[in-house]
Amino acid sequence: MSDSKPSTHNHILVYPLASSGHFIPLLDLTRHLLRHGLTITVVISAANLPLLDPLISSHPASLHKLLLPDPPVDRSLSPHPLIAKVTATRQLFDPIVRWFESHPAPPATVISDFFLGWTHDLASYLGIRHVVFSPSGALGYSVFHALWRDVLQIKALHGGEKDDENFVLSFPDIPNSPGLHWWQLSQVWRGYKEGEPGYESFRKGVLDNMTSWGFVFNTFEGLEGEYIDHVKKLIGHDRVWAVGPLLPDEHDRLGSTGRGGSSAVPPDDLLMWLDKKRDDSVVYICFGSREMLSEKEMGALTDALKRSNVEFILCVQASGSSLIPSGFEHEVGGRGFVVKGWAPQLAILRHRAVGSFVTHCGWNSTMEGVTSGVMMLTWPLGADQFTNAALLVDRLGVGKRVRDGGSESVPDSVELARLLEESLSVDRPERVRVKELSRAAIKAVKEGTSVKNLNTFRQAFI
Repeated sequence: MSDSKPSTHNHILVYPLASSGHFIPLLDLTRHLLRHGLTITVVISAANLPLLDPLISSHPASLHKLLLPDPPVDRSLSPHPLIAKVTATRQLFDPIVRWFESHPAPPATVISDFFLGWTHDLASYLGIRHVVFSPSGALGYSVFHALWRDVLQIKALHGGEKDDENFVLSFPDIPNSPGLHWWQLSQVWRGYKEGEPGYESFRKGVLDNMTSWGFVFNTFEGLEGEYIDHVKKLIGHDRVWAVGPLLPDEHDRLGSTGRGGSSAVPPDDLLMWLDKKRDDSVVYICFGSREMLSEKEMGALTDALKRSNVEFILCVQASGSSLIPSGFEHEVGGRGFVVKGWAPQLAILRHRAVGSFVTHCGWNSTMEGVTSGVMMLTWPLGADQFTNAALLVDRLGVGKRVRDGGSESVPDSVELARLLEESLSVDRPERVRVKELSRAAIKAVKEGTSVKNLNTFRQAFI
């Protein structure tokens, strides 16, 4: 860009993806950076302002918003809604350039979600640095990148056989050579069509990420050190920082209960219910903000809960609450607490009464579960969740699989009931290991590698 005014070194433009699982951890990173005197402007739409406003209130002089409307989605560019949504955000290129040109002290860096790879072109045009933020782990991102980089070769290898769902795709270049069955691969990736504008734009963005000035991961070296090193080799430099877990301090009750939005039930009601329970006696069950069980899966889960006699909190999306069988809450009585909508997950997991976590293995949930020191029963449903589940179960030994079969498999309710009960046994090796990993996570952000990496990253803006 010609005739541009000098940018301000300590001013950062932060561009999150408008999805809670991506927005929340990047907002957590923003909170950390604000504590060190940096000026930050966040690209945001009106719909997501409630997530940002509390942080603006506490940092009115240094945190600003660049309010832009959600661009219209052109489904002719791609039939997949996520690809079409991400592609649509590129329409904000010119509005952001106009804002930059009119700003008296524009930013010198843009930090963007890894889905928004087109911001590499934006940063190049503006003559500023581009930093990629990954809300996924380093292993999950390594697999994600390999899939999009080699999509044509992989599809040719598979041959497009629709009935070959058990075809195993291995990634020998990634440490420990992870492998995934075809049915475990992301539906977004599986829908790729060569030459389709939306998909080609998205793929270009994924590849452009690897030419960025820097990369930030919400993970810690004690969890994924070998995969962080792998990403450094891929990118060709050491400006790759593991700064997680990006979570509110364990003593920050408001941060734990309000993180991500308003709870569907008063947090105090949930916490008072937990206060009455014994240590490590409650199973927490949640499948994130996007994923939803099928009717058969919900039937198996609720039947297992009735059989098991464990005390539990079951959190389901409001839109999926109709799948809970009629009369279930009455049958389980006071040993079950059902939340229909958003729940203060971090506060729940940190409570002394919670001993295990039935999870879809989204990376935010993975980090929260590990940091809280609860054993995990893994029930992945899509995206990077199968990779995360394998990390938890096979590499780290802090979880047990609930679902282990094809895309249509449903857990046996009798076996699931047994797993629920056993997950609360104090002598399970998984519980011992996850407590050790929890201590390592807390040390990383207080005095270890993550706080050192965050300080090194921050120094680049001073």
